[in-house]
Amino acid sequence: MAGTALGPGVLLLPLLWAPALLLALALPRAARRARSAALAAALGAAGASAALLLWPRGQQEPASSGDREIVDTFLIGRFILLATMSLIFLGCLFLLLIYHLMEPVYAKPLHSR
Repeated sequence: MAGTALGPGVLLLPLLWAPALLLALALPRAARRARSAALAAALGAAGASAALLLWPRGQQEPASSGDREIVDTFLIGRFILLATMSLIFLGCLFLLLIYHLMEPVYAKPLHSR
C-alpha cells in the first residue's frame, strides 16, 4: 500500500470529540444550564472540526503528468462497507425508536386510605 495520509488530525479530532460526547451522555438530565453547556460543547466541537477540515494542509505538490496513475483498487469493497454500515445504523435507529422512544409509561397505582 502506498503512503498513508494519517496526520495529527487523527489524534486531534478524537481528543476534540471525546469530551463533547461525554458531556452529551452525562448531562441530559441535569439542570437547564448544564444541558445547554453540553450542547455548546458539541457545537464547539463541530465548529472546530469544520475549521480543521477546511484548513489547508500545507504545501501540496501539483499532480505530475508522468507515467504514474493513481488507481483506487479497493473502491468496491469500500462501497460495500459503507452500505453495510449504513444498514446497521438504520437498524440501530429503528431499534432505538421501538425500545426506547416508544416505551410505554405505565400509570402508578393510586393508594386510597
